[in-house]
Amino acid sequence: MPIVHLEGIEKDYGTGDGALTVLKDVSLDIEEGEFIAIVGASGSGKTTLMNILGCLDRPTRGRYELSGTDVSKLGDDRLSRIRGKSIGFVFQSFNLIAQLSVLENVELPLFYDRVTKAERRRRCLALLDAVGLSHRLKHYPTQLSGGECQRVAIARALAVEPAMLLTDEPTGNLDSKNGEEVLKLFHDLHREGRTIVMVTHNPEIAGGLPRVVEMHDGRLSERVTESA
Repeated sequence: MPIVHLEGIEKDYGTGDGALTVLKDVSLDIEEGEFIAIVGASGSGKTTLMNILGCLDRPTRGRYELSGTDVSKLGDDRLSRIRGKSIGFVFQSFNLIAQLSVLENVELPLFYDRVTKAERRRRCLALLDAVGLSHRLKHYPTQLSGGECQRVAIARALAVEPAMLLTDEPTGNLDSKNGEEVLKLFHDLHREGRTIVMVTHNPEIAGGLPRVVEMHDGRLSERVTESA
């Protein structure tokens, strides 16, 4: 069973004669352990598709199964719980909390999930070690480089042990060196068996992934590339 199963997904904004359909009959399966890029020009429907994949929005028509659960019509509370446990988000702007230390930022989703302090600490120390930041535990985001901030954000996304990592232009705010280091980390996570969906405008990044889907005028097409 795929982690993601989209079938006939459509999304309208507005109603009646003024309705604008921004996703048109989108169907897609993503298997466990895949690393897939979503590309497309501004206005192609890429962001809308990402929001639906991330359970931040619902389709107007069609079916979305996430880890076997149909999330298409769920209420806000249930959708929020599934989103919090099944999806790890990594954004271009990091979205770290400046008043919290590196360790506290990574622990935050587990705090909201009512994980015990000892288990939070154990899990997050291991994650920060894995992303090479065990020496920065007590530092604050303003004391870190952009690449370090993004690695903290990746560790935080992994803290809930999600079924899927959903990343939106994760190297967009980084220089080339830090961008390469963050991409290497994603490739390492993929080799460990993580499922990763990366939204990107960068053709070089997309070209380095084994699977690329492209949005154009609300429709989805696919091309297979040589793995980097």
